[in-house]
Amino acid sequence: MVWIWLIASGISEIAWAASLKQAKGFTDLWWSVAAVITTITTVFTLSQALKGLPLGLAYAVWTAVAVIGTAGVALATGERFSFLQLCCVAAIVAGAVGLKVLTPESP
Repeated sequence: MVWIWLIASGISEIAWAASLKQAKGFTDLWWSVAAVITTITTVFTLSQALKGLPLGLAYAVWTAVAVIGTAGVALATGERFSFLQLCCVAAIVAGAVGLKVLTPESP
């Protein structure tokens, strides 16, 4: 169940980043409300995941999910990344996978 909480937190983080972009510096009321709600959701779901996962592992995986998802949203909305930027995203993912594989006490 802790992994479900962690993935939900990463997805919520993606929604937060997307809604924050749309809030335009908190000048759009409804997108601003969405940003605040997704922030609360992100913190809550991450805290639930941390009940059963080591901090370093959970944070690395959470960050990787958020980076991949946010980059995907950015690409889908017309932003472009250079090859080197995509390599950096891949490095973040590789680090998260490495921590998962090398953390013996992870459920």
